[in-house]
Amino acid sequence: MNEQQKNPLATESVGKLLWKLSLPAIVAQLVNLLYNMVDRIYIGHIEGSGDLALTGLGLCFPVIMIVTAFANLIGGGGAPRVAIHMGRGEKEEAEKILGNGVGALIILAVVITITLLFTGEPILRLFGASDRTLPYALDYLQIYILGTICVMFSMGLNPYITTQGFSKDAMKTVLIGAVCNIVLDPIFIFGLDMGVKGAALATIISQGVSAVWVLWFLNGRKALIHIRRKYLRPTAKVLLPVLALGISPFIMTATESAINIVFNKSLSTYGGDVAVGAMTILSSVMQLQMMPVQGLSQGAQPIMSFNFGAKNMDRVRRTYRLLLICCLSYTMIFWACVQLFPQFFVRIFNDSPELLSTTTWALRIYMAVSGMFGIQMAVQQTFVSLGQAKLSLFIACLRKIILLIPLILILPGFFADKVFGVFLAEPVADFLSVTVAGTLFLLNIGKILKQKEEQ
Repeated sequence: MNEQQKNPLATESVGKLLWKLSLPAIVAQLVNLLYNMVDRIYIGHIEGSGDLALTGLGLCFPVIMIVTAFANLIGGGGAPRVAIHMGRGEKEEAEKILGNGVGALIILAVVITITLLFTGEPILRLFGASDRTLPYALDYLQIYILGTICVMFSMGLNPYITTQGFSKDAMKTVLIGAVCNIVLDPIFIFGLDMGVKGAALATIISQGVSAVWVLWFLNGRKALIHIRRKYLRPTAKVLLPVLALGISPFIMTATESAINIVFNKSLSTYGGDVAVGAMTILSSVMQLQMMPVQGLSQGAQPIMSFNFGAKNMDRVRRTYRLLLICCLSYTMIFWACVQLFPQFFVRIFNDSPELLSTTTWALRIYMAVSGMFGIQMAVQQTFVSLGQAKLSLFIACLRKIILLIPLILILPGFFADKVFGVFLAEPVADFLSVTVAGTLFLLNIGKILKQKEEQ
């Protein structure tokens, strides 16, 4: 038996393998969510200024998502290609991709850090910061951006651990950082009375610890591929295919930033700081729904990519079918909980009467059809795992750029309650994009697999 045939990705039961790879990835995603969630929970309960501080932190969210998007560009684009090359038995090509990814992340981190250091305040103003919320947002952002390189390494390189089949070790990356963040947050925020600055400092220290762990693993004995110095200098031949495939997860994340900006500006105009604060909570609850599904998808990615490269199409089919069932089941259950108990989710972050009142009804509207979204998540990850950059890119652009942003701007004009119109844009966009994504999948998946088999 050759190396590919002995790999568990090619031989182990798909259901058992998906569970084994997805569970750590799901835990990793939930723990990763704690980075932002813990900050928001602690900050939202600062006595006397919690609501304004929470709103200020929410204004930083688009910047955080931009940094994450560039990490996903390299990690999300490189990891599936690494798995495909490993499925073919091409170890050196896989290490070239990893090395180029490290070099690209360093360059991107330097550029992002310098840019944000000089443009932080005008960017926050552009995002909807008022005179009351700007000081809190600026305090957080000025410290957070100093740790950009740590964020890029921990988030951008962790997929290269998962794609080798070491999902438990990938889980440790975020688990280590999250535990640090949970411990440091109350010390810096309340113990040292640093407030929002303390939350930012705790976050970048925690991400730094995670980054050290990732680099140690990818240079250690357990890893199947390693970071090689000779491949650190990015080359067009290696990096461009990574960027082509990574552009889909990049847009998925970057457009979250763009959407948040448009939401905040519109809500600031129609509803003031309370509406912007509500949006911070809504996006947090939506993340609670989406993060486990992303973890499940990440667990499925190595199975589909490896077997696609090895031309074992039966295992590819079984994997994406199981992924679709699991994703849709979870999103529907979470959707039902939100619709039945919205106040429970809101009170996690803040219990200000005015903010609670606005956010409770807004949450039901904002997530009205989010139960369907498991379909799109599974479809998108399948296309990415099979190297279908164009289809995954279109689906990423459809919901957020083509549908959601225009709807946020247009729908308020049709309602007396402008804030209601802004929040309604989300379910309308979700319904249309899921319908199109599902249709594209049904029309194309058979052709993609057949074409690969005939090559």
